[in-house]
Amino acid sequence: MQWINRIRQVKIGLAMLAVVLSVASLVVSHFLVRDLKVEEQRKMEIWAEAMRSLNNADETTDLTLVWTVLNSNNTIPVIVLDSEGHVQDFRNIEELTTSATALDTLVLHRALSMRRAGRAIRINLGDADYMEICYDDSLILRRLAWWPYVLFGVVLIFVVVVIFALLSSKKAEQNKVWVGLSKETAHQLGTPISSLMAWYEVLRETYPDDPLLPEMGKDVQRLQRIAERFSKIGSQPEPKPENLNEVLSTVVQYIRRRTSNRVTIVCLLPDESIIASISVPLFEWVVENLCKNAIDAMDGNGSITLTAREELDCISVEVSDTGKGIPKNRFSSVFTPGYTTKKRGWGLGLSLAKRIVEEYHDGRIYVKNSEIGKGTTFRVELKKH
Repeated sequence: MQWINRIRQVKIGLAMLAVVLSVASLVVSHFLVRDLKVEEQRKMEIWAEAMRSLNNADETTDLTLVWTVLNSNNTIPVIVLDSEGHVQDFRNIEELTTSATALDTLVLHRALSMRRAGRAIRINLGDADYMEICYDDSLILRRLAWWPYVLFGVVLIFVVVVIFALLSSKKAEQNKVWVGLSKETAHQLGTPISSLMAWYEVLRETYPDDPLLPEMGKDVQRLQRIAERFSKIGSQPEPKPENLNEVLSTVVQYIRRRTSNRVTIVCLLPDESIIASISVPLFEWVVENLCKNAIDAMDGNGSITLTAREELDCISVEVSDTGKGIPKNRFSSVFTPGYTTKKRGWGLGLSLAKRIVEEYHDGRIYVKNSEIGKGTTFRVELKKH
């Protein structure tokens, strides 16, 4: 579980980093936008004063400085209204300068929007005459206001990509460990199994009437099947159409022979055969793991019900027990490698079952329901072919 905790810590660290960067960006952007707004307001006050000077000028007034101030505004949208609300002039209204129809109406509508937003400066010209300078944020200021949100999106995408890459690399590393462990296990089992098979043949010829030899032969075959299962992990087995009823019956018979009489196993199968595309050795392994986990959850005393049915969109296999049950917040964790509630064991059974069902059979396995003290139902879904 240590590597899982490390991944969780890294994900939390990346998420906190993204939050810190986003908050810092929002704070810096807020102060920067505020300062720029104040600066633009000051510029518009100076620009309004220049407009007042231009309206009050006579033939002897030097307008060089006035025109310099007025022409220096190339970024802030501004509309000049007279006391009767008519448009006198406008600048930097890009989306309106190319419109040829109802231009005054469009400009006036924009000016009224600026006034409602509180961006208007009134200039008294004397004798109850005045003009209003309506202005808006510059394009640069509007873009800057959106920048932190863009940055937040970029940081979020970066964090998601990093987490995905981290999980992918960890999954690839985990897969290599699974494959290496499985191949080495199959290799190590090969030699003693071959020896057992040879000794079994010798004993069968020497003691042909011994009643225990058939059971020994079944156990040797069982060991061969286990070695075959391990050898298939890491390779890509080809599922074939098989009679699921026969496969499940074989597993149930095997479990019954090796379980105490205190455990009752009920197998509910339809009268008609269910044909499913499966790898028999691997799928038997899945069902055995579910049954063995059920026996452990019941402490060797209870009942297991195995049900198979062909539904409209899938073929389902359910394994129910009368054991301790699983908390709802642990429904996903039970399939995590290393997760176990037993004193002994590696916590790999359900993880292997999930890998076999999802990766080799393109199916789905999950905890259908569970109640503490009443039992659990695992459900396997296979696609219909």
